Amino acid sequence: MAKAASRSAKTARRVNLGLQGGGAHGAFTWGVLDRLLEEPDLKIEAISGTSAGAMNGAMVVAGFEAGGAAGARELLDTFWGKISSFASFSPIRRMPWTGWSTGNPWNLDYSISYLFLDALTRAFSPYQFNPLNMNPLRQVLEEVLEIGQLRRCEKIKLFVNATNVRTGKIKVFATDQVSIDCLLASACLPFLFRTVEVDGEPYWDGGYMGNPAIFPLIYNTDCADVVLVQINPLNRAEIPTTAADIWNRVNEISFNSTLMREMRAIAFVARLIEQERLDTSAYKALRIHAIADEAEMTGLGVASKMNAEMDFLLHLKTVGRAAADRWLAQHGGDIGQRSSLDIGATFL
Repeated sequence: MAKAASRSAKTARRVNLGLQGGGAHGAFTWGVLDRLLEEPDLKIEAISGTSAGAMNGAMVVAGFEAGGAAGARELLDTFWGKISSFASFSPIRRMPWTGWSTGNPWNLDYSISYLFLDALTRAFSPYQFNPLNMNPLRQVLEEVLEIGQLRRCEKIKLFVNATNVRTGKIKVFATDQVSIDCLLASACLPFLFRTVEVDGEPYWDGGYMGNPAIFPLIYNTDCADVVLVQINPLNRAEIPTTAADIWNRVNEISFNSTLMREMRAIAFVARLIEQERLDTSAYKALRIHAIADEAEMTGLGVASKMNAEMDFLLHLKTVGRAAADRWLAQHGGDIGQRSSLDIGATFL
């Protein structure tokens, strides 16, 4: 048995994960993680996550500490189930005509309740329309996540990204620093929620400065393989013409911009290493991979990020599992060998 375990450890495929944020669309990442955690020889060394990506990462780390891969999958299920239960009390609902009016049955773009909320957030700040500072996500996290358990985990590192409101700089909280407030800060959209303070500093959603940040995975781990789980589409064939579509595209471009810049820097360093112009003992050549389903995600408007109906979340989980399954079949053998993503063609 000892020899078998030793062989398994030597042949383990080690990866770091970069998990994007995107509200309810994070259920796609739930599916991806659920599938990856089934791979017995796949070892996750670290996770960098923003917003919903940070929540997913926290569940994986805390769950893994409690019960290995099975524990991580179980805690992810619990988290998204609880999200859906709280959403059942939300007034934000799809309308009967949703599929006909938007072309996608999950969108909320023409939901009366969503349009009212959208108008409300443009006229008033959360300090005005939410004087009690209610945030159901806090209650969900307090019910399902044991922070001490997360911080004790030494097998998987977690990096939670948030944006410092005062300085405009990114803040990365490492595993032993992560709290429920850190996770809420990473997911704090300032039009919906009040600024979240951590140690006296104010934070907004990490997506403004890193969605997700890749550099923590470069500087704090030995692993050179980074698997990016993308839920925000990079490309759209059609030019947006409606107000909802324009807002949706602005949102996507904004939350992809920091990732695009980091990928440009990674590609630049890779070229210098390839040309032997950099010392490889001081610089790491990354192998970049991506799991995504742009065909599915481009059909979802920005408003559907607030759709936490269980049917929708389970649909995205299924889509995410299928995307991970395809990637493993096509590129699982590339881990430790080569990049399976062409950075130049994708990001530059």
